[in-house]
Amino acid sequence: MTNKALPKVVVLGGGTGMPVLLRGLKDLPIDLSAIVTVADDGGSSGRLRNEMSIPAPGDIRNVIAALSDAEPMLLELFQHRFENGNGLSGHSMGNLLLAALTSMKGDFFTGIKEISRVLNVKGKIYPIANQNMYLHAEMEDGNLVSGESNIPKHPGRIKRVFLEPDPVKPLPEAVEEIKSADLIVIAPGSLYTSTLPNIIIPEISKALRETSGKVTYVCNVMTQHGETDGYSAGDHVKAILEHVGQGCVHSIIVHNQPIEHDVRKIYAEEQAEPVVYDNERIRNMKLEVIEEDIIDHSKAMLRHDTKKIANLLYSML
Repeated sequence: MTNKALPKVVVLGGGTGMPVLLRGLKDLPIDLSAIVTVADDGGSSGRLRNEMSIPAPGDIRNVIAALSDAEPMLLELFQHRFENGNGLSGHSMGNLLLAALTSMKGDFFTGIKEISRVLNVKGKIYPIANQNMYLHAEMEDGNLVSGESNIPKHPGRIKRVFLEPDPVKPLPEAVEEIKSADLIVIAPGSLYTSTLPNIIIPEISKALRETSGKVTYVCNVMTQHGETDGYSAGDHVKAILEHVGQGCVHSIIVHNQPIEHDVRKIYAEEQAEPVVYDNERIRNMKLEVIEEDIIDHSKAMLRHDTKKIANLLYSML
């Protein structure tokens, strides 16, 4: 079977939710692409982007690790984070490799392609942009907060997020991937700091609204303190539609089992609670609601189940 015959699946996002989806999808007979946010400005990523003026490598690094079929030892090395040592502490080996390849090749995207080859990555990985970009939030109280890592720390609710430079030039290949995909998946993750930074870029927004492929959003299972306190699933969708425009999402995937009391208690310490699924309201927004048990029940922390979600997405093709 040639690659052309395989259904084309594109996953958009960043943060911790995206690699979970990709690990399950990479073994299915699909033509898989990941389009990853580069607006992170905390930790090792933030230091590298400021010192070297490169897009943030952290989320890309995690996606490479998720899609790689390299030896476990090599992956462990790639994901290793230095703990002590003056200049190196806090840096992850993979971030340093991406920074090194960017300076060798003169271009972040080319650096990603090189390391993907070395680590035997299944699927294609695109940074949303080949340039440094900065995320800002306008709060409901009128305050402006700058920097992806600062936004959740600010008290009060977020009204909207926006990027600098304006407009960000997305990678042309990323726009093409969305236009030609059979299924586009907006990954779960921090709504305002991982999910939206990718899809608010005007050319990406337009591609999502105009693509002939199906666009589905895998909704978060828990709220996130500082970003989505008290948000229902409908509130998540509303934020996406307000930022990107009507018609950019066709369906939403929600978890349909109750969350165990013990798990709720752990999350309550982080001021997080289960997302309420107001499915009727979502249907009134003209979205299809797909309900399924999509959680990995073997873990103490709530994570989407890699296999369950991959099989569900595959069935949508």
